[in-house]
Amino acid sequence: MASSPSPSRPTEDDNNRSPPASPVLEGRDSPDLPLTMTASTVLMTLPRDATAALAAAGTFPQEKVIVRFRPVGAAPAVPREQVKVSSSYKFENIVAHLRKSLKVKDTDSVFLYINSTFAPSLDEVVGNLWRCFKDSENRLNVSYSITPAFG
Repeated sequence: MASSPSPSRPTEDDNNRSPPASPVLEGRDSPDLPLTMTASTVLMTLPRDATAALAAAGTFPQEKVIVRFRPVGAAPAVPREQVKVSSSYKFENIVAHLRKSLKVKDTDSVFLYINSTFAPSLDEVVGNLWRCFKDSENRLNVSYSITPAFG
């Protein structure tokens, strides 16, 4: 009875075999076809379209934007109705500037709203708010009050 090699024991033929061809095409440019980020579980490099999108993701059309403050109700007016701020500022910087301009106490509340509609979170980027909610004159309108308003 001829015995066949055991599957757990490597044979001489197994030792002489070369490893399977790599699925990665080294040295070639990435294809010009759009490729989604989920097209592969392992990407050695980002597709061209994703690289271009990521390069432009953090930029804003304008380095500085105009923010216009509008009092609501019995809120006092600020000395400067419009200020130019960096697009990369967070909304918390706008709140701090307004509190300083109004000279309110640390214990007093100030409520801010974009376009008299909603109160953004403090970590929102001003450039993103401006891009989405600017008026026809390219200003971001920030309404403020000492008491809660608009909902």
